Amino acid sequence: MNEEKKHEEAFLEVAQHLDEETLFIVSQTFKALSDPTRIRILSLLCSGEHSVNEIAETLNLSQSSVSHQLRFLKNLRLVKYRRAGTTLFYSEDDNHVMNLLKQAIEHAVHH
Repeated sequence: MNEEKKHEEAFLEVAQHLDEETLFIVSQTFKALSDPTRIRILSLLCSGEHSVNEIAETLNLSQSSVSHQLRFLKNLRLVKYRRAGTTLFYSEDDNHVMNLLKQAIEHAVHH
């Protein structure tokens, strides 16, 4: 049996027995990716670390809107931050979700 088939069978076994916490996390991840503003922020963070001000200026959004969305994404552990003085710099924190986002964007662009 090849590795891909083994992986698929293992996934199907896990998927048949999803617990409530896993279902909630998956649904929250898709909720995060269902908002255009959050998609724009995550896409920008694919290019590297950015401050709240840089994100707001680049995406033409208010600083409070960006902060609100970043808080949502941080609570889901999709982004992380580091502090430099009074400035917070955000970056991606979940390669799995970022790869999912990149694949969805590639799908949409080539569709």
